Amino acid sequence: MNILVIGGGAREHALCHALSREADVSALHCAPGNAGITEVATVHPVDATDGAAVAALAAEVGAELVVVGPEAPLVAGVADAVRAAGVPVFGPSAEAARLEGSKAFAKEVMAAAGVPTARSYVCTTAEEVDEALAAFGPPFVVKDDGLAAGKGVVVTEDAAAARAHAAACERVVIEEFLDGPEVSLFAVTDGETVVPLRPAQDFKRALDGDAGPNTGGMGAYSPLPWADPKLVDEVLATVLEPTVAEMRRRGTPFSGLLYAGLAITSRGVRVIEFNARFGDPETQVVLARLRSPLSVLLHAAATGTLADLEPLVWSEDAAVTVVVASEGYPAAPRTGDPIEGLAEIAAEDGPESYVLHAGTRRDEDGRVLSAGGRVLSVTATGADLGEARQRAYRSVERIRLAGSHYRTDIAAKAAESA
Repeated sequence: MNILVIGGGAREHALCHALSREADVSALHCAPGNAGITEVATVHPVDATDGAAVAALAAEVGAELVVVGPEAPLVAGVADAVRAAGVPVFGPSAEAARLEGSKAFAKEVMAAAGVPTARSYVCTTAEEVDEALAAFGPPFVVKDDGLAAGKGVVVTEDAAAARAHAAACERVVIEEFLDGPEVSLFAVTDGETVVPLRPAQDFKRALDGDAGPNTGGMGAYSPLPWADPKLVDEVLATVLEPTVAEMRRRGTPFSGLLYAGLAITSRGVRVIEFNARFGDPETQVVLARLRSPLSVLLHAAATGTLADLEPLVWSEDAAVTVVVASEGYPAAPRTGDPIEGLAEIAAEDGPESYVLHAGTRRDEDGRVLSAGGRVLSVTATGADLGEARQRAYRSVERIRLAGSHYRTDIAAKAAESA
């Protein structure tokens, strides 16, 4: 199979890393890619949100499957353009991607499908915001209705900070705070059949102990030793399948990756949010544990044949990802700094530990430079979370990037409880 992956972050590097190791993948392309992806795929320049350009590139390289990674191209209708060109594509239509593109729309779908979620108000004026904040009380949860690259949510005890975030958005969803640990669960669907993957947990705050500002995610781990063994089956029955059925009922079937962000509350499982694509950094740890061929799974979803697929096979090993971020992230990330130590990791720590690039590029001399806020995802596997953590942090310590920072407590509590 000849595959084209759209995107240039660590999620896309994780996808390419997995696909490049499969015998059935005869050619692998990525656009626009990054410095790390060039090692496992042929990269091409493209505007990832330009459906016509992506469809033309797919035809040019002879792609038999296009995998759209990020949310912005999906919301922009890139998957629609590729489908219209007759190429199988993994990723929902623009209409279906509204599950991520509009939190208000997602709430509407959940209500119709009977999916458990937080009580909420959609607000467009300062008066409505004040009423909603007063109704729920602190801690306040204020979400930008649209896409915000994983940084559109503010959870705060400070009413002024909550109002300021709301004022910066055209429309916001204000909802009740959900107690309990969070879980990320991915499901691959062709619009009819829903195949859940393994759950993971990510770390949104920038600093140890869940302090500091919200980010796109500073690390993740899988499996979750503290989670109920029946959690996946419960979420499949109460969240994922009803949502896919409701989207189908509306005439806008959802095909691709449905990501449920969940809170395990004292009153049961509640949906925090839906995403319409693989999450970053959870993808890095989930794919590290997948033993079935990813290419076959994604192609089955794209061609409506998931019901015929053999059950997925998973490694019993644990996986941990630690994100190395640039100086100033998330507020004002610095870019253009050289990154050293990558060759040492490849030579001394593999294959159990490896680096997936997020925000990187190469200069004229071939050096790898930082090119974003989240720069690298160091991913490691081990017999348990303790071993995976040890390997991941050993590799992280080899990386030399001026001013960079990372959390030191990814999966620490889970490893102790395992």
